[in-house]
Amino acid sequence: MKYRTLGKTGFNISEVSLGTWQLGAKWGDPFDPKDARKTLEAAFAAGVNFFDTADIYQDGQSEHAIGEFIKDKADKVFVSTKIGRKLPTQTAAGYTDANIEKWIDACLQNQGVNSLDNVLLHSPDFESYYTPSIFFKLDALQKAGKIKNYGVSVEKVEQGIKALDYNIGSVEIIFNMFRLRPSRLFFKLAQAHNVGILARVPLASGLLTGKYTLGTKFGAQDHRTTNRHGEEFDKGETFSGVDYATGIKAADELKTELGTDNLAAAALRYILMYDAVTSVIPGASNPEQIQRNTTAADLPAFTKAQMAVVNRVYNDYIKNPVEYLW
Repeated sequence: MKYRTLGKTGFNISEVSLGTWQLGAKWGDPFDPKDARKTLEAAFAAGVNFFDTADIYQDGQSEHAIGEFIKDKADKVFVSTKIGRKLPTQTAAGYTDANIEKWIDACLQNQGVNSLDNVLLHSPDFESYYTPSIFFKLDALQKAGKIKNYGVSVEKVEQGIKALDYNIGSVEIIFNMFRLRPSRLFFKLAQAHNVGILARVPLASGLLTGKYTLGTKFGAQDHRTTNRHGEEFDKGETFSGVDYATGIKAADELKTELGTDNLAAAALRYILMYDAVTSVIPGASNPEQIQRNTTAADLPAFTKAQMAVVNRVYNDYIKNPVEYLW
């Protein structure tokens, strides 16, 4: 495993980290603490030292599992915690000083720590970025020692750019072979502000594993079934906003043109070709998936020809309309 510095936070974190949305469970399935522990142990053994969670993941069980796991590793790992999605609707008015502190206190209790390593606003609405009191409250909590660093998890590039006006240390943004727009301008701006980039949804909800077909069935509660058109939250969170059938065609072409049957590993390695990216955050629900994800960092660098393949497939299949929406 290799490590990169997460912007002004100074954290030296693994190039491949662990997203814990589905920790100890598949999407929509019950949470299993034993599977969660095994997955966390496998990640740590593979060199992963950065774990991404949220107060709403598995209704707080993800945080509890991580908190138990890090009890004897607090000086060896970093945990990034997202807050704000407990609001019934995302509005700047909901990010009151009282709510922010209440969410932070709950996370501290869930994880059993005195200070949170990194706090990210969890995809707030546009108005929140034009409400400086939200960020000033985070500044105050940082000075008080309840949080060490803070940043934002965004849906759109413009939100990430606006967030650079504040004292953020990191931005979590969707970036993958099917979502290339962040690399056009935002990466350079983030680097200029010494802000680390965390690449989320790196496999486009599994499309970039190259294992799905038109006949693939997902669980009834799985967001890949229930949110394809944005019925529950931003459509861009599911398959990166890519039409499912189109994504299947594009993934198949990538496998053929890149000459690989392991598209998932290649997709993760592709993201790490960008120096602005500090870490890529694939999810995992079992140790086997950890092995698949972490070996990606050891793959050879993409050649110019391979980079051109990804760009061509993106332009042919994905750019319109994805690039213009996020």
